[in-house]
Order: sequence, then structure tokens, then C-alpha cells
Amino acid sequence: MTETISTLEFHQAAADKGWRLIAGGPAAYFSTGSYATGAALVQAIAHCDRASGQEPHVDLRPTGVTVQIPILGPEDGGFAADYLRLAERISVAADELGLTADPSQLQTVQFCVDALERPAVAAFWRAVLGGYVDRDNEFDLIDPRWRSPALNVQQMDAPRPQRNRIHVDLYLPYDQAVPRVRAALAAGGHLVSDEPAPYWWVLGDSEGNEICIVPVGGLPDEPPAFT
Repeated sequence: MTETISTLEFHQAAADKGWRLIAGGPAAYFSTGSYATGAALVQAIAHCDRASGQEPHVDLRPTGVTVQIPILGPEDGGFAADYLRLAERISVAADELGLTADPSQLQTVQFCVDALERPAVAAFWRAVLGGYVDRDNEFDLIDPRWRSPALNVQQMDAPRPQRNRIHVDLYLPYDQAVPRVRAALAAGGHLVSDEPAPYWWVLGDSEGNEICIVPVGGLPDEPPAFT
């Protein structure tokens, strides 16, 4: 049977090394000051011993490296003790490079959309965000590449017309913007405004939540007129 630890036990063992539990699993941010130092840390992480299925997500930036060990299906608020051991090995690798973890740089961003008809709204957002998959259920959507915020569709009991609505800007390569608009419309969305086109299009899902699709790096050769 796999040895497990509680979230409290993880914090007690790893908090002093800068590790924290955030949505998705344990994470740490190491300020490196340069790509070269960050790349050295990434290489060391790649050679850390780890149990089967423990593939840390590593984000290398010019001045720092974020590492998260994704937890798949934690039970009863705990998870395999191997996650703690991997975190400790990564901290040792960072120590050898003279790096210290900074937990103040960790966060998880998620957008929430209130909906009366959750399946229809979720279908729109799954299509317009392109490639998002269901995490726990069809209303909890994540980017499988872990590059973008998650989106959760929450149940409303009654319309709330005076409540503030969310607004999302989606920046895409210029040649991907028009196909994404088409996919969103085919999934039940509607065009709110094409007045700023081809610089961006404003779309809405079936309940009026809006997103702007913005081409980046150029403009579509012949932007279509969506209706």
C-alpha cells in the first residue's frame, strides 16, 4: 500500500524550504536571476529520482523557476509521501546552486462563470479556449499544458442581472484567431460586437458572459464578417 501523508504533515516537513500547497499540488518558486542558473536548476530537477508518474511541471523564466508536482486524485486531504520526498530532492538541488525558494511568488488563478444551464455554458468555454479538458467534471475545465488559468462553471439558482460579469481577453497567434471565433460560434456562442475587428472580436456565451479574442503578431489576411 502506498504511504500517504496529510497536507499538514507536508507543510510541517517542507514549509521551511519554501514549498506550499496550492491548487494542483505542491509548488515552489526559486529566484535565479538568470536563464543560465534557471536552466541549471531545471537540468538538476530532470535528474532527481522520482516515483512513477511524478513528473513535475517546470516553468523557466529569465529570473526564476516555478516547480509544481501535480497531484492526481488526492484522497481524504492527503497524498503519496513520495511527493514530499521529491520536493525535498528538488530543494537539495536548489541549495547546491545557492537558490532559495520564495513562497510569496506562488499563486493559482481560476476564472469562475455563473450559469443557469451549466452544460451549454461549459461547452462554449471548452470550445473557445481550445484544448481545455475536464478536470473533475464537465464544469471544471483546465489547460492540459498548465499554461493558462483554469475555468469553473458554477451553478446559479436564478438570474442575477445586476451582478458584475466576468470578462476575459484571449490573445492568440493571428492565424488562430479566426478559427477560434468559428469554433466558439459553432458551440453556441454569439457575436457581441465586431466593431473593433480585425483587432479583436467580442463574443458571448449563451448567457451573456463575454470574451475578446485578440490576434497577436499580425492581423488575419481577410477577416471574415461573422453574423
